[in-house]
Amino acid sequence: MSNQSVDLTHLFISPGHNYYGRHGKGSEDHEIVDQDEIELVAERGVLNDRFFDYEEDYKGQVTLFDHSIYERVMNEFELPDLGPSAFRRNIVVKGVDLNDLIGKIFHLGEIELSGSEEAKPCYWMDEACAPGVEKFLRGRGGLRCRIRQGGTLVKGAHTLKLI
Repeated sequence: MSNQSVDLTHLFISPGHNYYGRHGKGSEDHEIVDQDEIELVAERGVLNDRFFDYEEDYKGQVTLFDHSIYERVMNEFELPDLGPSAFRRNIVVKGVDLNDLIGKIFHLGEIELSGSEEAKPCYWMDEACAPGVEKFLRGRGGLRCRIRQGGTLVKGAHTLKLI
């Protein structure tokens, strides 16, 4: 895989944490907003998102989720009304196995990302989606990335190029 066509179906930002850091406190209800475009800032995160400037060299400056995994959760857990925002990832993408990008540097359009690690699901997925989803998502929870070169990312077709 050196050049691959991918489709960005959703671009999400959220101003607050519904689950992260909420152990023992209950969840919050901050909206997650689907944008036509988002601004990725090198080494800082997604502008106007809850993890922007979270900490220096943060592994999850931007997160990606596989659209096919979203569809599998809807089908296997019989959740026809489940929206892709339930997974709390910034970018929903079609056309690439995200686990293949762990430890790799790649371009997504003009943006340069470094695949840090799996965006491991936590127990909150059972509340956000349905009981059993957290276990189902183990090994396919998405991809956490560092932003090496920022820019504007828009929905639609893009070329993903490994460096």
